[in-house]
Amino acid sequence: MENFAKEKINIFSEYRIKNIVIKNRIVLPPMVRFSLIDKSGYVSDELIKWYGDIAKSGVGLIIVEASAVEESGKLRENQIGIWNDSFIEGLTKVAEEIHRYNVPCMIQIHHAGFLDKLNEVSENELDRILKLFEEAFVRAKKCSYDGIEIHGAHGYLISQLNSKKINQRKDKYGEHLYFSRKLIENTKFLFDDNFILGYRMGANEPELEDGINNAKQLEKYGIDILHVSSGIPSDKYKRQVKIDCLPKDFPLNWIIYSGIKIKEEINIPVIGVYGIKKEKEASWLVENGYLDFVAVGRAMIARGTWMEKARKDFKYRNLNNIEIKLKGEKC
Repeated sequence: MENFAKEKINIFSEYRIKNIVIKNRIVLPPMVRFSLIDKSGYVSDELIKWYGDIAKSGVGLIIVEASAVEESGKLRENQIGIWNDSFIEGLTKVAEEIHRYNVPCMIQIHHAGFLDKLNEVSENELDRILKLFEEAFVRAKKCSYDGIEIHGAHGYLISQLNSKKINQRKDKYGEHLYFSRKLIENTKFLFDDNFILGYRMGANEPELEDGINNAKQLEKYGIDILHVSSGIPSDKYKRQVKIDCLPKDFPLNWIIYSGIKIKEEINIPVIGVYGIKKEKEASWLVENGYLDFVAVGRAMIARGTWMEKARKDFKYRNLNNIEIKLKGEKC
């Protein structure tokens, strides 16, 4: 790791979760690379190379894109799968390529869900899908990943179950975090000091207060790291965001703001995500202690040299003692 200023935490500071050493605070979030995958769901050589290039650039942590626990649970046809052992070889190659550059990696486990039909799905069907998640976790560990991220955001299956707006079930799955809790309980045997569990959650499920409560519960269940994104907002919450926007002096978007508010309430590390494009934005969040990690997704796809430029910008700013100033968002 480069010898940047040690007296203050910055985006190039190390972080350790159990035995997993993350060399800086920049995360590649799970970005589904549809253009690099065909309808079979198998990992391609192009996908392996892309992850290798990002790892080589010096990012701190890579979360490999959403992998479907069954073919009918894909969000699109050309999405990688993990629903049987035939996917292990390709997924292992991705992990091995990332590890070549001394970068830890997790893999996101996913099911697209049912949305407006969630309450009509049988309890037995959800039991079956829960089992598919558990089996996918076992495969992920066999593939040499350093951890798993549960996809509990963006309106997909687990987000639907977590949502008071969507989930009106009267059975055991009507307990909004039941699926997540049982999944974590049933797979505890996999997780040790060398294998960590993350969770991508919706901050607005359906409102921020619910997101905060969910985060507290997930911490109690044993999650090692939270990745705060968007969920299924209530109509009231959507209107409130548009009307009230954010505190006038807050310079970034409401999803990042929600991640900050959630971090204030829990003790495990938090990744903030959404719309971060520049080093100074990531640095402002980490140096002020607002977030532990910052995810850079689309900006890193657009610029494969994002990490290189971030290092240069960071050094220049620190050598010249330039204060970070960010402009506030427009309502």
